[in-house]
Amino acid sequence: MTIDLDALYTDLHRHPELSFQETRTAGVITRHLDALGLEYEEGIGKTGIATVIRNGEGPVVWLRADTDGLPVEERTGLDYASTVRGVDPAGLDVPVMHACGHDMHISAMIGAIERLLHTHDEWQGTVVVVFQPAEEYGAGAQAMIADGVFDRFPRPDIVLGQHVTPLPAGTIGVRSGTQMAASDGLRVVLHGRGGHGSRPHSTIDPVVMAAATVMRLQTIVSREVDPRDVAVVTVGSIHAGLKNNIIPAEATLELSLRYPDEAARERIMQKVERVVNAEAAASGADTTPVITIDHSLPPTINDVDSTNRLRSAFQKAFGEAAVVDPGMFTGSEDVSWFAREAGVPLVYWFWGGADPDLYARAKASGTIERDVPTNHSPYFAPVMQPTLANGVENLVVAAREFLA
Repeated sequence: MTIDLDALYTDLHRHPELSFQETRTAGVITRHLDALGLEYEEGIGKTGIATVIRNGEGPVVWLRADTDGLPVEERTGLDYASTVRGVDPAGLDVPVMHACGHDMHISAMIGAIERLLHTHDEWQGTVVVVFQPAEEYGAGAQAMIADGVFDRFPRPDIVLGQHVTPLPAGTIGVRSGTQMAASDGLRVVLHGRGGHGSRPHSTIDPVVMAAATVMRLQTIVSREVDPRDVAVVTVGSIHAGLKNNIIPAEATLELSLRYPDEAARERIMQKVERVVNAEAAASGADTTPVITIDHSLPPTINDVDSTNRLRSAFQKAFGEAAVVDPGMFTGSEDVSWFAREAGVPLVYWFWGGADPDLYARAKASGTIERDVPTNHSPYFAPVMQPTLANGVENLVVAAREFLA
């Protein structure tokens, strides 16, 4: 059989699901695995799937694809755009979109599985393919590990994965060492004293406290971090109050912090805590703010020797001009938990999904940031081809490089 990958991708793009809710997506994946005659287990870490291709003695290579969508309302205008809505962990009704390209990751992985099966006489060893949920929460990899994925499947000799990005289609970005930043998601609850909007003097206004805190947090990177270093402090969410004439009792901020290593993490964390507590004190708060860590992700670090080996394989397969060093990304990933848990090398690379002509025009005019939508944008939509075909080929080349 030959799987219609364009149709698979279109279907997945139309029907995204939020983290740990990827039940329909899992059903689509397992139907294709059934059609390919593969053994698999589903429900690992709630909605994860793993399948194995055994082909004689040899190394064990793990390939990983993530499966969840994001609470983003799609504005691409595609005829297969998502109109799906879901319920987030807070119980809110939200739009859902594959704004990070995980639909492309799944489709390319299914295509790579089929290709490896059809060329089994050209390689030896074992391929374990992991379809991981909840990457966007930074929790899916650890959930699968906690649910025994290493006990149920052959342990890896190397872990490989890829991510579609707004590089021009036909480009592969891979670098040795730290490829993606470490991150923490923080929830900050600021406690004030609520009251009537007409009597602010009798309250401690957490909205004003939150506003001052948000502005002061922006000075951490701009005024307290060496410009040569990498750090990000983003306040992505702020919630307070229900009515215009009620001063609420508390406000909640959600922060995303990014850094290249543990030392930088400790420094940024200390600065965030200092700012939050100081602004609360300056507002006259009676109660100390509560800061909790929702999730932590380690840096994604590519093994030097394995990355150099794979870079050479990519250059041989696609030409030297197609393989670039994309620099360190300040985004974060949880794929490295698999390699860290197993104590084996990781290589994680990026492949281009932007229209090459659009990218070239934007680069010439200096408008890439404006005109080439990036991951998590409501306008993010990789060109289906050749992005999908390239994604399949990347995985096959990478897997076979480390198989006998």
